[in-house]
Amino acid sequence: MLSVWRNLKNSRRVICGAVRPGCSSPAGVSALWSKQTPSAGSDFDLRRPCINPSRKCSGRPYNVPPSAEFVARVSGIPTMAKLPYQETAEGLDAAFVGVPIDTGTSNRPGARFGPRQIRVESALLRAYNSGTRAAPYESLMVADIGDVNVNVYDLKDTCKRIREAYRKILATGCIPLTMGGDHTIAYPILQAVAERHGPVGLVHVDAHADTSDVVLGEKIGHGTPFRRCVEEGLLDCKRVVQIGLRGTGYSPDAYEWSRAQGFRVVQAEECWFKSLAPLMAEVRHQMGSGPVYLSFDIDALDPGFAPGTGTPEIAGLTPIQGVEIIRGCRGLNLVGCDLVEVSPPYDTTGNTALTGANLLFEMMCVLPKTKYY
Repeated sequence: MLSVWRNLKNSRRVICGAVRPGCSSPAGVSALWSKQTPSAGSDFDLRRPCINPSRKCSGRPYNVPPSAEFVARVSGIPTMAKLPYQETAEGLDAAFVGVPIDTGTSNRPGARFGPRQIRVESALLRAYNSGTRAAPYESLMVADIGDVNVNVYDLKDTCKRIREAYRKILATGCIPLTMGGDHTIAYPILQAVAERHGPVGLVHVDAHADTSDVVLGEKIGHGTPFRRCVEEGLLDCKRVVQIGLRGTGYSPDAYEWSRAQGFRVVQAEECWFKSLAPLMAEVRHQMGSGPVYLSFDIDALDPGFAPGTGTPEIAGLTPIQGVEIIRGCRGLNLVGCDLVEVSPPYDTTGNTALTGANLLFEMMCVLPKTKYY
């Protein structure tokens, strides 16, 4: 057993921190760790902050999910990536937060269950990004702060609740990583974001522009958020890009309004059969050093990869291209991100939620303070 621990110490930097006071870890984790960990004060102790300089860990006690090498993935209460849960964003660099609504959905409901299923599937995530060598848990204090207490009977009241919740999150200096919920939520979130940062740039990945004015007599819904954001001056329109737009439309040019505002529109046809890394180099130049919000609708991906969504459109992006877009945001001044429209009832395999969980992990890995090896 000692040789296993010695080899682990020399070859990996998986768990470097202790759970921060005030946070709670998934049920049973502490007991399992105490049984499998050498005594406190020994050379390798998972119950205290890593302070061994040779392992390049910060002395700060970051929250680190338990490794599946020692704690079964199926154990414990599901939190995002099996991170500790805490009630507020106080003291956090970034926080995973759920907004479980589908009241603004125009077609298939079920996105209210998205945050819950994303958390369940996120148990497969590990501590490091093998593709980029990002080490978020060595550089960011992150936790799951639960869900906004939405009103599933009143969409306008829900928007008010979301806006107020995000004002509190942003007031702490924390960057929210949001699990939706339908795309309506981007509107009140961006209201709170713009209050703190001023008009922001937007990287919007979606099959739909979500710039409708009125749908069935209503001005608030998952097809209207970015029209409302423009009207209220929440966006820096010269720093907005919409990627992956496609499908049938209500007019010959469904994206005319977006272009008229100064948005860069990248239709899905422009993305077929190619890497999107060159595109993202152009996007980084467009965004500059100002604050940027990343909004990723899972229906940007082809429904062959992500069928669990409310308004699927064929001939979409691949998961590889989705990852390229997010990784291409590295270096931007990201002030918030969301992953929306996961509707578990339409994908009984859980693969859509699993994809969403991985994309959220990629978002965390491109936040400004993230360490890379």
